[in-house]
Amino acid sequence: MDKNYDHKKYEKDIYRKWEESGAFTPKIVKNKKPFTIILPPPNASGGMHTGNVLMIAIEDILIRWHRMKGDPTLWLPGTDHAGTETQITYERELKKEGKSRFQFDRKTLYKNIQEFVFKNKHFIEDQIRAMGASVDWTRYKFTLDEDVLETVRETFEKLHNEGLVYRDNYMVNYCPVCGTTYADIEVSHEEKNDPLYFMKYGSFTIATVRPESKFRDTALAVNPKDKRFKEWIGKTLEIPGLLGPIMMTVIPDPEVDPKFGTGIMKVTPAHDPHDFELGKKFNLPVLPIIDLDGRMDFSWFLNQENIDSKYRTRAEKYHKKKVREARKLMVEDLKEDGLLIKVDDAYSHPVPVCKAGHEIEPTVLPNWFIKVESLKKPALEAVKSGQIKIYPKWREITYIRWMESMHDWAISRQNVWGIRLPVWYSLEKNPTLQLTYLKTDGQRVLRSGQGVLSSKELDEARDGLQQLSAPIGSEYVISQTSPGSDYLQETDTFDTWFSSGQWPLVTLGYPDSNDFKYFYPTDVMETAWEILSKWVSRMIMFGIYLTGKVPFKDVYLHGIVRALDGRKMSKSLGNVINPEEYIEQYGVDALRIGLVSGTANGKDFNFPKDRVIAFRNFANKVWNIARFVNSVQGLASSVQTENEDDRLILNDLNKLIKDVDRLLEKFRFAEAGEKIYEFVWHKFADVYIEKYKNSKTQNFQTLNHVLVTSLKLLHPFMPFVTEAIWQEMKFDGQLITASWPIINDQK
Repeated sequence: MDKNYDHKKYEKDIYRKWEESGAFTPKIVKNKKPFTIILPPPNASGGMHTGNVLMIAIEDILIRWHRMKGDPTLWLPGTDHAGTETQITYERELKKEGKSRFQFDRKTLYKNIQEFVFKNKHFIEDQIRAMGASVDWTRYKFTLDEDVLETVRETFEKLHNEGLVYRDNYMVNYCPVCGTTYADIEVSHEEKNDPLYFMKYGSFTIATVRPESKFRDTALAVNPKDKRFKEWIGKTLEIPGLLGPIMMTVIPDPEVDPKFGTGIMKVTPAHDPHDFELGKKFNLPVLPIIDLDGRMDFSWFLNQENIDSKYRTRAEKYHKKKVREARKLMVEDLKEDGLLIKVDDAYSHPVPVCKAGHEIEPTVLPNWFIKVESLKKPALEAVKSGQIKIYPKWREITYIRWMESMHDWAISRQNVWGIRLPVWYSLEKNPTLQLTYLKTDGQRVLRSGQGVLSSKELDEARDGLQQLSAPIGSEYVISQTSPGSDYLQETDTFDTWFSSGQWPLVTLGYPDSNDFKYFYPTDVMETAWEILSKWVSRMIMFGIYLTGKVPFKDVYLHGIVRALDGRKMSKSLGNVINPEEYIEQYGVDALRIGLVSGTANGKDFNFPKDRVIAFRNFANKVWNIARFVNSVQGLASSVQTENEDDRLILNDLNKLIKDVDRLLEKFRFAEAGEKIYEFVWHKFADVYIEKYKNSKTQNFQTLNHVLVTSLKLLHPFMPFVTEAIWQEMKFDGQLITASWPIINDQK
């Protein structure tokens, strides 16, 4: 054995031997209970991060432990197409080339993104291997595999047939830059400074950061307990404006804060979630003024006849301008008309932003929704009753609150990259469909369904289709294939949480495969706490809905790995930690157990660089212990008597076996790793081996037994160095498939 352990010499070769030996692939053994984990699929849009390493380390500990205990153990890997995030990433690459997604028809853009993803997907697969993950590659899944697509579409059809799917205009979080909607839970908020404008509204003054939406205000709202405005409630007033007077009624709203601004609020149902709900309550019209490109749309005004020339000039000036650009022009005109009272330039407020960091524009759009009431009740009860246990237990309340407050779920996204909804529209039956498509000469056109048919461009529209927009009430057919020659398919794709919410099912070949019958329900779902609501809740809902059984028994939620400075890792902050650099310098084992030992009961933690270095040193220590045992092997006496030191170390070893089993059962990985570390370094190396060197009654059998048992206990935490030692010392077989230690009775 070399003087020091060189991880670069062993890691790739050991992993190749593991994979080729079939050690990762379990057999279905009837009447024997399996142990199953489905790997949360990393996004195919880029490389893996430190959180992925922690996830793999934790799950591999459980998998290797159960495999060594003799359970048929399945760890099924896969990757996620990650719809919105992947498309955002790809469009950034397009932008570097001076191109836009609007230059491509839908089919071509999908193919281009697919090629981009498959390059990344193979890179991620190699990274999973490099992390030492003992996953069963023979059962690998991708969220866009054909059998997955079929199941996801069938689930949608089943939901629809049972009246759990509907289509409606709804206030959604829309990003004009990304061109898609986001679920509430996908939107983050950034604190920003924006001017707060105090504007004259007839007899009142209102305060707003969005004067541009005033043209489509349909009411004024006041708190019914606010004495200043009680007499005005129910009255309809003429309010002078930049494009002439408009009529508005004063309505009561208990949610108006009398202390904010002037205590009276303008109501714009088309561009504010709260106002949208208020509009439904008071039957207010929903009148959008910002289009899907994030530009002001004054066509409703300009199409009128006999408009005052001053107002027409203004409307033409604002029309098709970006929101912030139009806002500046409007503020100038408010000043000119004497309607701007004052401006608070120091106003700070939270602004919703999408995954790419663009500002969200609340917009009313047709969307596909799932009614969640009947789905969430059994999913909530499964956790409350203990059928599913969440670790750490204090995270349970997050799940319960989310499930109790969950609204109907908007499942459609205006993306190209993803699983397309199996919904079809006949152009003859739906003449008001709006189609955007590229003609063969590259011209981008917008036509109605009737316009496409009359111009005889159906084939051209189908081939060059970019987006289809169907008004609410349009006739549609749900089908896996086209129902007829004049049908075009919905261009919206499923929210990725809809498809990945079925991950435990589709990975195992739901509903009829032998794998599904044997390995479902799975045992542990291990993931980051931040997607408990987004993902774990959906899997539980779909698992129970489709099978009547929970998809897993335990949920373990690890914390988020933060940068060395304690902040969230961000390229803009320059504090992102690249796992590959640490693997290159310190080895996979040191990085894996360093991260595991750095976490505490599911809480966020700073990247533990000192722990990684410490475990690199520990790997070398274990290597040197093995070198010593190897060196004295031939010197061992044929007659060996167990002495007091032997009895002490064996007692401690038995206690360690018991402790590690107990702690792993409770998902206390850091504590289990620490106990092995303390035993091997201090009790075995510092005490027992030092005494062994100077003892006249050496017992090699005990020395060797403690080493072998220590390697087995340590293997799930540090698989490479332990397997390397096992092979170097020519122990039987591979350590990965060796039996887990059992407690030896001491006489």
